[in-house]
Amino acid sequence: MTEKKVAVCTGSGRPGGLGEAILRRFGEEGYRLVVTDVDGSGTDHLAQLDEMASVAESLRSEGADVLSHPCDVRSAKSVKQLFNAVMEHFGRVDVLINNAGIGFVMKDTREVSPDEWNLVIDVTLSGVFHCTQAAAAHMEAAGSGGRIINIASQAAKSGFPHMAPYCAAKHGVIGLTRTAAIDYGAAGITVNAVCPNHVTTGLGSAQNAYFSAFKGLTEAAYLEEMAARIPLQRIGQATDTAAMCAFLASDDASFITGEAINVSGGEEMH
Repeated sequence: MTEKKVAVCTGSGRPGGLGEAILRRFGEEGYRLVVTDVDGSGTDHLAQLDEMASVAESLRSEGADVLSHPCDVRSAKSVKQLFNAVMEHFGRVDVLINNAGIGFVMKDTREVSPDEWNLVIDVTLSGVFHCTQAAAAHMEAAGSGGRIINIASQAAKSGFPHMAPYCAAKHGVIGLTRTAAIDYGAAGITVNAVCPNHVTTGLGSAQNAYFSAFKGLTEAAYLEEMAARIPLQRIGQATDTAAMCAFLASDDASFITGEAINVSGGEEMH
């Protein structure tokens, strides 16, 4: 009997979040799952341990074999501990989805503090680097290749007002994706980025509130305006991004690497 593959998704500890949707799709594909997020106990905007446990239990209720383990992706030590725990529990890691990111720092570039800048860069870009290094080391040691999928953004290709740290970090994720694809290609590890446009998760809801007020619109009018400029005339869903991740992890995508693939309904075309 073939042993089931293992998928790790960072930033997956928030119910209703993009990470949960991605893991749910991988569970449907028969993967064993690793829910991981920062332990932000008592801190606004960050995942709480009880939320992480809730996501894990929800996935288990759907039949998945799930490990839940906290990790602060800003820390190489914490990341190493995560992957050591994954190897001890499951004995392998086949897919890493780098989903953790900070998008709640929304203000004019002139007003961004050094601490806010560093927080966004540390989580959204450096976290991808730390996790890629750690996961790829285990994939290389196993000798059977692997898949690394980085959740970038439309903001990885276009600038947006009041989002300087986020846009900078996500642009960096694409650069890291392309270089890592070259460096790990000979080991059979593909590295790709997925670039969704707006998805209304918890983070997306905070952005809706901020930018609708910034534009002087109600949230409903703001969302209608957003949908109208998308060729497919609807706002993206978490399941759209999850489906692309599942494809990139599949055998059908074995010759795709170094790409930054838009999942935007046609809003972003480069």
